Amino acid sequence: MGTKTVDETGVKTDDEKTVKAEEEATTDQTVGEAGEAEDAAADTDDDTAPQAAAGGAVEKEGSTGVGQGAAAVVSAGLGIVSLTGSWVGTVASARESLIGQLETSSSSNVGTLIEKGYGDAWHATALWGGAFALVALIVGVVVLARPAFGAPGRPQAPWIKSVSWAGVALGVIGLLLAVLKYTDVLLGLPSTG
Repeated sequence: MGTKTVDETGVKTDDEKTVKAEEEATTDQTVGEAGEAEDAAADTDDDTAPQAAAGGAVEKEGSTGVGQGAAAVVSAGLGIVSLTGSWVGTVASARESLIGQLETSSSSNVGTLIEKGYGDAWHATALWGGAFALVALIVGVVVLARPAFGAPGRPQAPWIKSVSWAGVALGVIGLLLAVLKYTDVLLGLPSTG
């Protein structure tokens, strides 16, 4: 059987009972600490859930600015294309030049040759430049007007406004140049007589 010992309180106890009691106390303490840890983790999860939801909302709100920023960059890019020329404008110009050459014969007068061979090609380039400028202008204006129809009180990022204004300005300049080229006010065809 077990030996008798005196515990801290001065009561005689069996060694086996004391060891079992100490093990149970340790187990109870461990279970209690584990329960407190679980409660703390649950509290932390409850606290971070709204923060995570708020973070998701922030990300979702931030994504609306991405579309506006992309549209602003597209507007500025189209404005630059309207000024420098595009592949589509070059192909249309070459096509009009070829058609003009096919329609005229060697016996045609010089004015007809210039008009059909170069004038129509110049006008095709001006039309495509004007089309790109108009699209740049429209996209830029839509981006600038978007906050008025979107979330009120949420300001538009300054860089988006700047790039949009650049797109609008390039679109206006490109449209003006396209009209001047098409009407032969700017770099018109030479007169033949």
